[in-house]
Amino acid sequence: MTILGIDPGYATVGFGIIQGDRSKQKLIQYGAIRTPAGEAFAARLRQVFDDTCLLVRQFCPDAIAIEELFFNKNEKTAIQVAHARGVLLLAGESLGVPLYEYTPLQVKQAVTGYGRADKGQMMEMVRRHLGLNQIPKPDDAADALAVALCHLRSATNLLSKRQGGNQACSTT
Repeated sequence: MTILGIDPGYATVGFGIIQGDRSKQKLIQYGAIRTPAGEAFAARLRQVFDDTCLLVRQFCPDAIAIEELFFNKNEKTAIQVAHARGVLLLAGESLGVPLYEYTPLQVKQAVTGYGRADKGQMMEMVRRHLGLNQIPKPDDAADALAVALCHLRSATNLLSKRQGGNQACSTT
């Protein structure tokens, strides 16, 4: 299974592509889509859409996993990120790739085993799960890889359950 994990944003969208199953994961690619600060917001959204479509066409993921929004204190930023998240969902939907959404709590639980893990713990566990020498940079890409790992764990749990396994789904 190939998964495109996405950490939504409009200035920086983290992405991470992994392959594997619950027991073995392989890093394919990671990085960030960055949009120029001085550009009109609609143009930035267009770039997010176009670049996401390009990633999907290039890597042909079986699924896209995207983190749900965590609202911070800045309402304007939250609304702009919500717009970008909508564009990201549209990109996946328009190309026919199944979309899965996870809360930050679900991602932390799946990757570290602890739903209240801090950022450092999360990044270290992403590095370990993928057998990397260093924590992926930028942070947005590491976050996207965590979302992809969460989906890989959840999807294989669901598949196991459907095939008669007795493992509970980590997202329910």
